[in-house]
Amino acid sequence: MYGILISFEKAFELILSLNRELAGIVVLSLLVSGAAIVIASLLGIVFSYVLAFRRFPFKGFLTNLLNTSMGLPPVVVGLFLYLLLSRNGPLGFMGLLYTPSAMVIAQIILAFPIIAAMSHAAIVMVKPNIRLAALGLGATDIQASVAVIRDARYGIISSVMAGLGRVMAEVGAVLIVGGNIAGYTRVMTTTIALEYDKGNFELAIALGIILLLISLFLNAALFLFQRKVYR
Repeated sequence: MYGILISFEKAFELILSLNRELAGIVVLSLLVSGAAIVIASLLGIVFSYVLAFRRFPFKGFLTNLLNTSMGLPPVVVGLFLYLLLSRNGPLGFMGLLYTPSAMVIAQIILAFPIIAAMSHAAIVMVKPNIRLAALGLGATDIQASVAVIRDARYGIISSVMAGLGRVMAEVGAVLIVGGNIAGYTRVMTTTIALEYDKGNFELAIALGIILLLISLFLNAALFLFQRKVYR
């Protein structure tokens, strides 16, 4: 018990002293996950729009595939991405393996199905008369679709938050394609796993506390935003 308390004490010392190694890991984590969630959100919302408002072959199949992809195992994503980006893979010439860019790609693949599927569900749940009313008032097809998306914006925002939660907590895929290289591709989750194996609980606990605080802040911000809107 005493050893646990000492570890927590040292962890808080690392946080309060703004340890350089700790800060670098946190910043890289935020940059990688931030870039991934922005790109995944843009792609996911556009795809959910097309899926909801356009007719094309195999639409039902794509919808089922999208919903199934929400549960993609991260290690499987990391494995296939590794095979694509490795030196002997079809995309090996790009030199992306073991770089932050590869980690961003892995997180995009994991976040995209969640954002697209949840956004699509939010859009199709909007009452059809909103779109019909907009068309009846002379709106174009795109303008009517935008009106529906605006009505579904809270569900879409929730989908983005769910995607962000997925990528922030990701370990397997980014560990495989990033390599967990100190000072280059080491993020919070992979560092926690590594430091635990090494027995360096102070840094692992410090990063765990920061990761929990970030999650708490994001969820609190979403709650306050929704509360303000629904008043």
